[in-house]
Amino acid sequence: MAKKRKRKYSRGSGEEVRREMHRYKTGTAKSGKGGKGGRVKSRKQAIAIALSKARKQGKRVPRKKK
Repeated sequence: MAKKRKRKYSRGSGEEVRREMHRYKTGTAKSGKGGKGGRVKSRKQAIAIALSKARKQGKRVPRKKK
């Protein structure tokens, strides 16, 4: 029987990424503290913002690579 693998990212963090990608696609995703920066221009940036938000909420997300 195959061994069950543990998820790298929690379901909640995946949901956060889905929401942020929706904001990115509609053009409402903002960067910077409190969304006071500019508009998010890349998919990678949108995903990074979502994972950062998930981390702050205490969801399971791997540590940032240095």
